Amino acid sequence: MSETSNQHSGQDHTGQKTVRVRASELTGRSWLNTGENNLDLQALRGKIVILDFWTLCCINCLHVLDELRPLEEEFSDVLVTVGVHSPKFEHEADPVALAAAVDRYDIKHPVLDDPELTTWQAYTARAWPTLVVIDPEGYIVAHLSGEGHVQGLTSLVRELVAEHEEKGTLHRGDGPYVPRPKTEGTFAFPGKAIELPTEFGPKNLFGTGSRTYLVSDTARHRILQVAEDLNTVLTTYGGEDGEKGSADGIGTTARFNEPQGLALVPAELREKLGYDVLITDTVNHRLRSLNLRTGEVRTLAGNGVQRVIDGDNAVTGNANHIPADAPATAIALSSPWDAVYSREAGQFVIAMAGTHQLFGYDPVSETVSIFAGAGVEGLQDGTAEDAWFAQPSGIIEARDGSLWVACSETSGLRHVTFTRDDHGHQSVQVTSAVGLGLFDFGFVDGDSQTSRMQHPLGLAELPDGSIAVADTYNGAIRRWDPAAKELSTLQRGLAEPADLLVEHSPGEDPRLIIVETNAHQLVRAAIPAQARKVDEGAITTARPATKLTGGTLEFTSRFTVPTGQKLDTRWGDPTQLKISSTPENFLLDGAGTSQGLSRTLVLNPEIQEAVLHITARAAACDGTEDGDIPEHAACHLYQQDWGIPVTVTGDAADESELVLDLRGIN
Repeated sequence: MSETSNQHSGQDHTGQKTVRVRASELTGRSWLNTGENNLDLQALRGKIVILDFWTLCCINCLHVLDELRPLEEEFSDVLVTVGVHSPKFEHEADPVALAAAVDRYDIKHPVLDDPELTTWQAYTARAWPTLVVIDPEGYIVAHLSGEGHVQGLTSLVRELVAEHEEKGTLHRGDGPYVPRPKTEGTFAFPGKAIELPTEFGPKNLFGTGSRTYLVSDTARHRILQVAEDLNTVLTTYGGEDGEKGSADGIGTTARFNEPQGLALVPAELREKLGYDVLITDTVNHRLRSLNLRTGEVRTLAGNGVQRVIDGDNAVTGNANHIPADAPATAIALSSPWDAVYSREAGQFVIAMAGTHQLFGYDPVSETVSIFAGAGVEGLQDGTAEDAWFAQPSGIIEARDGSLWVACSETSGLRHVTFTRDDHGHQSVQVTSAVGLGLFDFGFVDGDSQTSRMQHPLGLAELPDGSIAVADTYNGAIRRWDPAAKELSTLQRGLAEPADLLVEHSPGEDPRLIIVETNAHQLVRAAIPAQARKVDEGAITTARPATKLTGGTLEFTSRFTVPTGQKLDTRWGDPTQLKISSTPENFLLDGAGTSQGLSRTLVLNPEIQEAVLHITARAAACDGTEDGDIPEHAACHLYQQDWGIPVTVTGDAADESELVLDLRGIN
């Protein structure tokens, strides 16, 4: 909200005088999903409005889109969600890219294009996603950051409906949403693809199977087997009508919700396991199997509950703990985006975008584990336990058995290597080939320190052992040479490429198959003999940095315990802060993990620009009216993560205190 917003005095339920803040006007470049009409707050008067500040790259923002759908449906005649798209990456400021994202994610509410972050700044948003609730009279009643607020929002909307219906200020009826035309053609925003063994293709006159490919047709919630021409559909798995769901079944009776990654089962395991392909069913937060002989789709792992936020029990509630004896279908996952079978690990390794980790799935024991990643969003190398990832979205196994990971939110390429000691104990190490942090990107070829990419999603190993990268937001195919430790450019001018395959044909040079998501197609391309060198500059995200006075910073995360719950103090303080920074020496004191939701941070006077990485957690359990927690009460873990760019100015008028809400409404 802006400091110049109109204010109105009132009283809260205790009789104390309060100040109501008038919502700032919605300003930006253009509107989508409104039939080309511009909206303003006056046109929305009489409706409850939720402003959803989002950016199309952000996995947490995508979670919120899905969290809000049931709320929008239940209160369709009184509630209007307005998506305010405030971009992080340069590519996201492209109106064509935004329109494609609105279509891809089936957004059914008005969207304001805010490329200059004008409305973002007017409402003092600090993180993606941020939610602001405006009442029918145009006053702000809640300001939230992060995901997992739908339970509180539902209660708040019901209260506002009752209050304003009684006052006569609530207007029921249709909102301003006008749907956009649907995508035509074979694919709608395809995500990932694999080449199938010829035994699964149609037989020719000589009884030999032909080459076919399996493609995740993500926006139509299905998996397609296509012929060698990359377009002719041979078999469909999932609803032919594009209907989303989460049902096991045969062929078109199965249902998916935005499936992405596809991983072949090793040939020696297919008969034993009874399936041939593992599928990351992203929005369902599940791993699914596909038997290509019978067409059967089954659920392998995931209970359909998104991991971490407001978990229902110990199995679903902790980002860094999975009970060893818990069945895989009882474990909560979070937006699995890609997968590969690792010979070294002896299991599938899953790019778990929603928790910024790599998970393991052992298909023989049918168990899930955390393979690598501390669960902190960022870029940090180290052991499997200590490494940080940021929305890993692509993973492959190289011929030497190591793994390569597209770390999309750091615009990075990460390398996972295995070593064994004299006793046979395996250790895993994560290093960075490309990438510097959450807010550094661009289009620059060079070494690890100078090169830049922009939100890569897909990878493939080339015949010479180098790694081809689908540099998605740059619309390019890049090449990382592990020997020379250098990034170069193979191809440009693509529409958000999201995955790559290398196709080998007898007597022919290998070719790339590119999943060109926003062009709704798969295309073949020659692998250039010579890569180009490009330098179009390094970029730091356009998101405004929080200005700090310097010296010390008092940080507090506010937590409101939901109605009917009580802080779980049975074993001590149930709250926790984990704070670090990039660069690491920006914090002279106050970094680390400790109990409590307040911390004094001592800032390095020699560093003016940095990023604060903050994770706040609190545990609460269902309680009785007298405040006690029953012995077998359901307990919940609440967590929010922030990556906040800051600038130290030395100006006393800037901030020396920072307050963020872990949970902002009851």
